[in-house]
Amino acid sequence: MIWDQKHETLKRDDMSKLQAEKLRRVCERVYHNVPFYRQAFDTAKVKPEDIKTIDDIRRLPFTTKIDLRDSYPYNMFAAPMEDIIRIHASSGTTGKPTVVGYTRKDVADWADMMARCMTAAGVTKNDIVQNAYGYGLFTGGLGAHYGAERIGAAVVPISGGNTQKQIMLLQDFGSTVLTATPSFVLYIYDVAREMGVDIDALQLRVGILGAEPWSDQMRQEIEAKMKIKAVDIFGLSEITGPGVSCECVEAQNGLHVNEDYFYPEIIDPDTGEQLPWGEKGELVITTLEKEGIPLIRYRIKDISSLNPEPCVCGRTLVRMARVSGRNDDMLIIRGVNVFPSQIESVLLMNREVEPHYQLVIERQGSMDTLEIQVEVTPEIFKQAENAMLSADEKKVFNEYEDLASLRKKIQGDVKDIIGVTTSVVFKEPGSIARSEGKAKRVIDKR
Repeated sequence: MIWDQKHETLKRDDMSKLQAEKLRRVCERVYHNVPFYRQAFDTAKVKPEDIKTIDDIRRLPFTTKIDLRDSYPYNMFAAPMEDIIRIHASSGTTGKPTVVGYTRKDVADWADMMARCMTAAGVTKNDIVQNAYGYGLFTGGLGAHYGAERIGAAVVPISGGNTQKQIMLLQDFGSTVLTATPSFVLYIYDVAREMGVDIDALQLRVGILGAEPWSDQMRQEIEAKMKIKAVDIFGLSEITGPGVSCECVEAQNGLHVNEDYFYPEIIDPDTGEQLPWGEKGELVITTLEKEGIPLIRYRIKDISSLNPEPCVCGRTLVRMARVSGRNDDMLIIRGVNVFPSQIESVLLMNREVEPHYQLVIERQGSMDTLEIQVEVTPEIFKQAENAMLSADEKKVFNEYEDLASLRKKIQGDVKDIIGVTTSVVFKEPGSIARSEGKAKRVIDKR
């Protein structure tokens, strides 16, 4: 099922013409209303009227998060405050938050974008959507809320946290769709198991999961444990919130970008040059309809690639590969570039471990070391305990000899696939801190 048949199935040439028209209009808007962009355009020696085709976007300057923070709070707004009806902001964990303003049209467009995404994920007006994304300045909760309501589904606005209550409502309300971060869904599973809840008895069938990078291996883990289809959704506060792109439930093979609202590019992060279809690089997004705070060539830092081939679901929208990490999340260990999601993929190739892990980085002398701490399954832990008890061995669990081959395999796989040497420490089930939001994967002690 497709929400907006006209725009989600446009031919490539027609989409490019539509994008060029919208890009020219948005350039005029920011040039005349945002001093930052007037100066940036003038420095780049480009005027709005120079934009003839979508390829001319390469002539335009980039925008960065630093630019947004330097313009805090409202200096990037292209609409007067009297037309702004909503203000959201990023978490601001590394300084002032980035502030986003929405006009009434922006909010309506957002609802439509999310309706497209949720329809692609299989949501209909007959569903009950339990929304476990956070409400407030964070855009996730309200974005999913409006999209589900736009479709006509019933929304349970529980927000994040309250894990036991989440489980109770999944049971009592008969929720069929869950929106949350992937790590929180796994935490819900763990708590449900501790409570003795029968996951098979839930009516849940779809999870629309995002807000953090997650691997295909974690998707398989979630689908097997929760008995659902786990669909990836992508967005960010600065652009609009969730709704930039989403997988379809038919293929789960790339996220359909709402291209009539956002123009995506992949660039070489070092040179800024646009890369061809299929090549992996840094994702850059230009808003084509945003009134409150339009952004030109916004450098997101997420690593992805683009595929223009039509999908089996019938959509012709370009598909972005699932985000494999961020430039600023990338770890450099002894000269090797490492993303946490790469480690996750290797770990979850092994059924003996759980999708709960942390990466601990330290510096010994002039050398960086990477330690992978990962939980084993309850079955493996019990086997180790029983074996040590029967042998009357006074050892800590992690020294159990039968784990040596698993440790060696994981270390070998990480070395072969990623190219970095690691140590592996197995942890008891439940011993790594859980998150009711985004999981903390890296502890950097350097």
